[in-house]
Amino acid sequence: MLETRSAIYKMMNSDVNSDRTIRKLPAPFAADKTNYHERDFSSAVRRVCAAQPLMPRISKVIVLGDVATGKTALVNRFCHKSFDCNYKATIGVDFEVERFDILGVPFNLQIWDTAGQERFKCIAASYYRGANVIMVVFDLGSLMSLHHCEQWLSEANRSNNGPYHVFLVGTKRDLLSNQVYEIVEKKASDIGRRMHAEFWAVSARTGDGVNELFARLAALAFNASVLREIQSARKEPITFGTDLIRLNKETKKVRTKDRRLPKCSNCQN
Repeated sequence: MLETRSAIYKMMNSDVNSDRTIRKLPAPFAADKTNYHERDFSSAVRRVCAAQPLMPRISKVIVLGDVATGKTALVNRFCHKSFDCNYKATIGVDFEVERFDILGVPFNLQIWDTAGQERFKCIAASYYRGANVIMVVFDLGSLMSLHHCEQWLSEANRSNNGPYHVFLVGTKRDLLSNQVYEIVEKKASDIGRRMHAEFWAVSARTGDGVNELFARLAALAFNASVLREIQSARKEPITFGTDLIRLNKETKKVRTKDRRLPKCSNCQN
């Protein structure tokens, strides 16, 4: 594996490209095609990031969808700025890491590119757990792959109980005329609303919309991660001392009660 393609190298490397540096929450693909309406990072998140240096953070993205929808091409365009029309089908799961700098905080995005073939579903499903972002990919030129997206999300839901963002991503935008695209976009928007997902249309061949998509999901995942920590810190911590005091009081009552019991007549002092 080349050094620049190594996940460990990317996580340890402190250099971040300018397109991976985020200071303002990126905009959605379309304001009426998203379930996430934040206009910027939370003010609480900005205050925390500005007040003290935070430890590097990491979020997990799983990429799902039918075979040949362009999942691997999409990931490779973003991670390696390359496109190959002769991709082989993914076997099991491929793994990539991309480093960001968000509000001055190091942020690593784990990208799990899963196989779309039926025979690999059992293998890929084991990697769904703990996802912070679920990206369901379909081919804009294949309505069948679009109609399968809700099923893919349902399968991912079984392994994820916590909060996560959902993205519905249509690929191969460059292959559709504007007239055909408008028809498909309307259908995809309806399905995206049912999935509570944010819709994007991109092209791995030209790179159109790819960097913007990943910057958007990375920023949303980062914002949610820091907010969860802030909210967790605000909650009253478990005070084991209080429980111990209550237990001691109850024990003292029992012992006092025991001392007040009449002595047994058979006992000898």
